[in-house]
Amino acid sequence: MPEVSKRPLPKDPPEDQRPGLFFSQGMFDSLANREFRYLWIGNLAAQFAMQMQIVARGWLIYAITSSPLMLTWTLLSFSLPTFLFSLFGGVIADRFEKKRVLMISQGLNFAATLVMTGIVITGHVEFMDFIYFGLFNGTVLALSLPARQSMIPEIVAESLLFNAMALATSGLNLSRVLGPVLAGGIIALIAHGDTTSSFGVGVVYCVISGLYLVSVLTLALLRYKGEATAQSKNSVMSDIREGLAYMWASPVVFGLIMMSFVPLLFAMPIQFLMPAFSEDVLAAGPDGLGLLMAAMGGGALLGSLAVARMGRLKRKGLWLYGIAMFWAVFLGVFAISGNMWLAMPAAGLVGMWGSMYSAINMSLVQLAVDQSMRGRVNSILMMSFGLMPLGVIPVGLVAEYYGIQVALGMSAVLLGVSSVLLGLCLPAIRNIDRGY
Repeated sequence: MPEVSKRPLPKDPPEDQRPGLFFSQGMFDSLANREFRYLWIGNLAAQFAMQMQIVARGWLIYAITSSPLMLTWTLLSFSLPTFLFSLFGGVIADRFEKKRVLMISQGLNFAATLVMTGIVITGHVEFMDFIYFGLFNGTVLALSLPARQSMIPEIVAESLLFNAMALATSGLNLSRVLGPVLAGGIIALIAHGDTTSSFGVGVVYCVISGLYLVSVLTLALLRYKGEATAQSKNSVMSDIREGLAYMWASPVVFGLIMMSFVPLLFAMPIQFLMPAFSEDVLAAGPDGLGLLMAAMGGGALLGSLAVARMGRLKRKGLWLYGIAMFWAVFLGVFAISGNMWLAMPAAGLVGMWGSMYSAINMSLVQLAVDQSMRGRVNSILMMSFGLMPLGVIPVGLVAEYYGIQVALGMSAVLLGVSSVLLGLCLPAIRNIDRGY
């Protein structure tokens, strides 16, 4: 076993000074922690950069190729490294100083985006440039994200970890809502409707470069360095096997990873099928699609903010199952909705329950894992996320032959059934109380 770091974790306040039992914890309590505040700001800047990049990249690729298949290849170029390299990122998180890992990764993203900005803004961009850039960005993310996730539990007290993890999720959801709007607005303003102009996209990439620079600078302000929690003399592959063995031997950790992977596998197709649902079922066009995506993103933001006030909630394991059932129900409601008046609130509630589920699950994982294994367990979670697009394939086939509503209805049923089965098969999760 690797040697566990002797650095003490942050102390909780005395019991009589802790917040109450349900929604009585302050929504932004963990931001009072200087280290978490700078880390959160840096994360927010990087998340806005990623969301703006998705819009700018997709817009220009389609303008260049007029091929939806090319968009798919670009998505795979970014997601494939998540599956291939995330386990190595977990070893890096446990073996090296986390602040240094994060600063190097964001510095590399800044430099690569600056190069891409020059290529795009001068009009010399080609489709393969996006493939190379996607592979590079995806690899950097896979190797650094476990360190980022592992750092949060090391700088906030356990009683505030749910608050901190929920605020981290809130930042992601905020970037999902506002990032695409900002990128699209810049392109529309600069390009003046010229769909063949790459200059507007180049300006967006310039803003993205600036956001990555902000992330680097805020990380530099951190006093906590995130010392290595494991000093193993084994090989990298031995450390990876040790992390997998640790997960398999712990009923709680294994159960939470299953609770993370399986339901999301069945809930994820709604994001990919939303354009088809908007067009074929609602006849809403691109404006309607924008409203649906905004409703889902807004609901997700509200859900993560709600979890930020639930740190003292009891029986979190049972709540996890209950939230999954609400998630399935409103996914089913969305599937059968035939007009925007029903589809928009249903989409918002799907986003809300899904965000609450993910934030609680991730927080429980951070609390359950031994400090010396946290990076490797986070990397296993990342690797499972890389497999989630596989759930889109069977649902997409059903949508092709039987319709979008049938496919999404099937997703809702599978989400509900899988949650019930996991509840029956994973008693260790049912018995989780507050998680700390």
